Formats: sequence, structure tokens, C-alpha cells
Amino acid sequence: MTNLVLSFLSELKRNNNREWFQANKGWYEEAKLEVEKLVNTLIPAIARFDPAVRLTSAKECMFRIFRDVRFTRDKLPYKINFGAWITGSGRKGCGPGYYLHIQPGESFLAAGVYMPDPETLKKIRKEIYYNIDEFKKILGDKELRKFSKGISDTDRLKKAPKDFPADFPDIDLLKNRHYTVSCEIPDNQLLDPNFLQAALRVFHAMYPLNKFLKRAMDG
Repeated sequence: MTNLVLSFLSELKRNNNREWFQANKGWYEEAKLEVEKLVNTLIPAIARFDPAVRLTSAKECMFRIFRDVRFTRDKLPYKINFGAWITGSGRKGCGPGYYLHIQPGESFLAAGVYMPDPETLKKIRKEIYYNIDEFKKILGDKELRKFSKGISDTDRLKKAPKDFPADFPDIDLLKNRHYTVSCEIPDNQLLDPNFLQAALRVFHAMYPLNKFLKRAMDG
């Protein structure tokens, strides 16, 4: 990836209005195309170890840059990042999947299941409860720990979830509402010619978690 994408996003952050965006529509299209090419290269490479994603495309996975401002006080019209959710059914897939987030100073890679519906969340928790040693082994994998600090604790419950014993030794792993892991990507790494290989190494390390979560969701 070239600096064109990050430069565009930096300027968009400073000029988040329709007049500037329309005047720089060509710049946006160039940046978007560059990200699309990266995602279209990532998909078949990920599919070598996770065949579930093989039939999707960048256009199906990438999120629109236009914000939905109907129900928020923040009326800025554009996102200041490019994002792609790579699953077998693209960005609309409920996961597990692989996420690419490009934003100056805040880029990251992630995998797992984000915001599952209550029924799916219960399935995941049950799979963890009955296979806790396997799940902890996945999270403790040396390769994964090189890139991630573990399951995100965003929105984690304070008490044990309903239908699970509060005295379960690893109850904290059942309190999560999202089952995702992430890896921060500094700008210089994003611009490195070997970024694709580095991203694939991260996603490959995250794949066992996705495999476990898929089994839970299919159960």
C-alpha cells in the first residue's frame, strides 16, 4: 500500500464535509481502488487456510465511507477509515471473519465474532464452557500471543451470564459479549512492501479462534 491512502484519510479528517469530498472525489476513488486491490489479494490468500471466505470479493467486504447520521449527534458525513469484513458472505456476514481497518495511527487487524445475537452468543458461551481447555489453549498459542493481548473485554458483563454457574473457574471468559482478537498495525508497517505477508501471518494465527467459533455457531 502507498501513502496515498493514508494521506487521503488524514486530509478527510481535517476536511470532513461534502464540499471538500466532492472536490477530491478522484483522490477518494484512487484510495478506494488501492484498498480494494489489497482486499482482493488478501481473500484468496486467507482462503488457503480458511476456505469459508473463498467466494467473496472486496466489493462485498468493504464498508461504505458514508456515515449513517440519522440517529447520532455526530453529523460528520464521512468515516475517516477504510474497513473490510472478510467472511464467506462479505461485510453482512455475522462471522466469524477477518477485519482490516485502515486509519492513520489507528490501523489494526482483527478476527472473531463481533456483536453476535443472543442465541449465537449463548452457543459460543456453551462451546467455551464445555471445551474450556481447548479454548484456553487457542488463546494461549504462542503465535497468536505475538500479535494479540487476548479476547476484547469491550462491553464485558460484570456478573456471570444467565444459565452459567458463577463459580466456574474461567467465568470471565463467558462474560464477553464479543469474541474478537486484534492486532495494532503502525503506519510504517502498513506501508511496508511486505505488509500482505505480515497480515496473512496475523490472520493465520487468528484462524484457530475462528474455527472454534464457527463450530460453536454451527452447533
